[in-house]
Amino acid sequence: MTFIVLLVVLTALLYTGVPMFAVMFLFSAGVLILHEGSVGTLGEFVFSHLNVYLLVAIPLFMLMAHFMVRGKVVDDLYETAHTLVRHLPGGLGVATVFACAVFSAISGSSVATALTIGAVAIPQMLKYNYDPRGVYGVVAGGGTLGILIPPSAPMVLYGVASDTSIGALFMAGVLPGLMIAGIFAGWCMLTERRRELRLGAVYTRPPRASLGECLASLRKSFWALTAPPFVLGGMYFGIFTATEAAATGALYALIIATVIYRKFGWRDLWEGGQEAARTTAMLFMIILGAGLFGHMLTKLGVPDALVKLAVNYDVSQTQFLIAMMVLIFLLGLVLESVSIILITTPVITPVMTALGIDKVWYGVLLTINLELALISPPVGMNLIVIKAIAKASIHEINLAAIPYMLMLALGIALIIAFPQIALWLPGTMDYKPG
Repeated sequence: MTFIVLLVVLTALLYTGVPMFAVMFLFSAGVLILHEGSVGTLGEFVFSHLNVYLLVAIPLFMLMAHFMVRGKVVDDLYETAHTLVRHLPGGLGVATVFACAVFSAISGSSVATALTIGAVAIPQMLKYNYDPRGVYGVVAGGGTLGILIPPSAPMVLYGVASDTSIGALFMAGVLPGLMIAGIFAGWCMLTERRRELRLGAVYTRPPRASLGECLASLRKSFWALTAPPFVLGGMYFGIFTATEAAATGALYALIIATVIYRKFGWRDLWEGGQEAARTTAMLFMIILGAGLFGHMLTKLGVPDALVKLAVNYDVSQTQFLIAMMVLIFLLGLVLESVSIILITTPVITPVMTALGIDKVWYGVLLTINLELALISPPVGMNLIVIKAIAKASIHEINLAAIPYMLMLALGIALIIAFPQIALWLPGTMDYKPG
């Protein structure tokens, strides 16, 4: 009950317009002062909370994405995807999902994925007379893959907060990400096929690309396509850790942008570094605020109370996971994903341990649920991005996102029912469940 009261008060304070990190930090410090009479160890807490080697991966992965975008390396992705699948029903929609999946493995950001791919895909799909609602939906849904298919900043934050292997989390996101991308692509094909049958002769599909066209297109986007296997493969085979993978990926992106594409100058390097530093500073401030909130809850005994509650009521793994998925979804309607991760994870980690729930398994479920928040009205960030690109009404975009919300919910249900979808790949790299 204490946790719910504190969470409600915190959520209300976030709507006062005060920056998120300041609300969490000041609120938590105030409660600690009331509870203990002082916050004498606050400086030590701040330093120790950010003095974590794994957090270095966040700015480095952001640099990798900025270098790829500013160097025009990702510009060929959508054209390649379109060339390969344009003959299928809903080919442009499938191409959009494919391009989102590949760019997700470069950017680590859902908003960046929706913005970058959407800016190209939305005008193209509307040009070919696709149903506008279907167009907005596929970009919104495809964009969410940005935080599930690794690298993923939210997974790094969850891994640090729960003391879980980042490499295992990244590998665990691959198959669920591809599965959900496949579900999205199948939906695009099904809905456009129905539309073809309804329109009849009025509707004409682009011709299948020749082998020469396919090879030429693949050659053009070769360097963008090799970035994900280079980074993920290095982690999978133990060549480098997640942080080393981020540094190697950023260097790889820089070399491609400057040496291969030759569209990257000193100005791009400076501005890309500035953007990455600005975003990282914002995230680290939120990490501090949420970390102090978790510390405050621990001092109040909230995690221990939740463990006792789960044990006393004999809650099963499935019941707990379903309850958490509902809670995370509701929080996602009003809070930002980083805050949700850092507020809830320290509280429920002891409960997961008591119930024997694998932390990597939960991490994947959490990430998909955060994807759901990105396209949930009224404040889903991907919906706002699409509105900015398409100049459509937010009501129409909200309706377009509903099928993709249901498909993400299906993905969560499948992974709860079949944990090996997430855990099989980490298991092949000697990951020990826990």
